[in-house]
Amino acid sequence: MSEDDLLENYRRAYDNKVGFGQRPALVMIDFCQGYFDPDCDLYADVDNALTSALRVREAAHAAKIPVILTNVSYHPSAIDGGRFFEKAAPLRYFIEGNPMAAFAKGLEPREEELVITKQYPSAFFGTSLASTLTAIGVDSVLLTGLTTSGCVRASCVDAMSHGFRTAVIAEACGDRHEAPHQANLFDMNAKYADVVSEEETIGFLQRLNDQDIARNI
Repeated sequence: MSEDDLLENYRRAYDNKVGFGQRPALVMIDFCQGYFDPDCDLYADVDNALTSALRVREAAHAAKIPVILTNVSYHPSAIDGGRFFEKAAPLRYFIEGNPMAAFAKGLEPREEELVITKQYPSAFFGTSLASTLTAIGVDSVLLTGLTTSGCVRASCVDAMSHGFRTAVIAEACGDRHEAPHQANLFDMNAKYADVVSEEETIGFLQRLNDQDIARNI
């Protein structure tokens, strides 16, 4: 099957958009220092993804929607890492106290932002994220983060599975290679989420902000 035939096959089966929700939250997945340090095994050359995510973060705060940051942290013995820690060797950088596990420069958590600490790929697995979002009335999530083929994809599948309308912001996600980045964006867009642009997302958040201003006039 040629690439054109494959794309047409997917369009026939999966060409559907669900749109943004009414009460979104922004989730910023694992923007840790290790992905930005060339001396670290985790380094992925993803500065552009962080820059995009920071612009979306500003728009999210202006729209007064919840902003959630995730990080990864393991006990010094790694007893809480399970088979994930056993398989993925670079996870050693996330043991408590390692500077590579710190948030990337420019993404230090703000007082009003919630930080969710996880041990596995998904931001939802083994954490309080789903119940927290449900409790505050969130119906949808905007996903940014690292890496597209890993924790972003896992979080995307779980977000959809928990009933949240899910949008993945393409420019605000990154991976260590363009091929898995694009392949996973393609697959998430086909089956689990809408893959959207930064421009589209900021436009949506600006409309939310304008609606909020109008209600308070």
